[in-house]
Amino acid sequence: AGFIKSPLSQKRLTQDSVELYCEAIGNPIPEIQWWFEGNDPNETYAQLWDGARQDRVKINATYNLHSTSTISIANLTGDDSGMYECRASNDPDRNHLSKSPKVKWIRSQANVFVIERPEITAQVAESSGKLILSCNISAPHLSITGHQWIHKDKVLEEDKKTDAFTTYEIDGTREEHSGVYECVFEANPQIRGQVNISVAPQVTAYKKSEHGNEGDTGVLVCKNPSFPAVTTWSWSKNGHGVSAGNASGRYIIKSSGNKTELRILKLDIEQDTGDYYCNGTNSFGTGEATVNLRVRSRLAALWPFLGIVAEVLVLVTIIFIYEKRRKPDEVPDGKRPPGKSNATNHKDKNVRQRNAN
Repeated sequence: AGFIKSPLSQKRLTQDSVELYCEAIGNPIPEIQWWFEGNDPNETYAQLWDGARQDRVKINATYNLHSTSTISIANLTGDDSGMYECRASNDPDRNHLSKSPKVKWIRSQANVFVIERPEITAQVAESSGKLILSCNISAPHLSITGHQWIHKDKVLEEDKKTDAFTTYEIDGTREEHSGVYECVFEANPQIRGQVNISVAPQVTAYKKSEHGNEGDTGVLVCKNPSFPAVTTWSWSKNGHGVSAGNASGRYIIKSSGNKTELRILKLDIEQDTGDYYCNGTNSFGTGEATVNLRVRSRLAALWPFLGIVAEVLVLVTIIFIYEKRRKPDEVPDGKRPPGKSNATNHKDKNVRQRNAN
């Protein structure tokens, strides 16, 4: 067996996580194991397994064309500092209880240094229509080479200053810019703090007015774009709460975090038309929005068609009556005017012939 990739030494802060990767090749495909030796002089190597250290250790291994194994440790503590060893062997007797393997396990080591996380004091202040976010890192701390401010995975601002203090200004109010902002101190390892701009729910309706046909299902939706998320949603109509038990089970309410949805089965014009109120509550207060529901008759879709048909019928009737009453201005060729006899016509023909002679 031989290593293709070996784990790399890393520095981490307490409460962070670390991941080590190992890859080996051989014929037959070798087995990979993980072992650990702490910094205590009296501590010896101990094998690690999936679920160790109160389920903070996760090991994922695959054995296809060659062997790969990843060990990850979550919520690091100072006791996780030490030497991590990736061992690989394809000797048939490698795990025999009495026989020694003919070929010893090959080993690759990496040190993990877990450093005590410095405390970060985060604040939000308001001044002259601006929000001022600040982070102050406590001493002692690692050597700082710069700062970043991040919101929703987007870098808002960065610099190369070495100060233990950083600020970021936002034009506007808390309600406009609520959310989670990260202040990052560039160091080895990187140090991250969190600034929360928290407000009561700013509830809005997905559509202020909804339409539905009688007998169909109506869907009303409200959302909360602000932070923190809503913990409790409720619906009401005409001062009465709307729940799954109302209206003979025709109401279905689905709520999750910052969104709530009210479904009304078999819409009724008399019962269901009106204003509905969605109310969201979190630890900072409540917010409400209104959705107007209009229920149309099933025949409503036919009215435009029927109106067009009626217009066509009226127009055809007018044309028919007009044609019946209109007097013809010209006599069609080959037809004699009314009141003239055949004899008169013959006489007129003889007169025209004599004049021609």
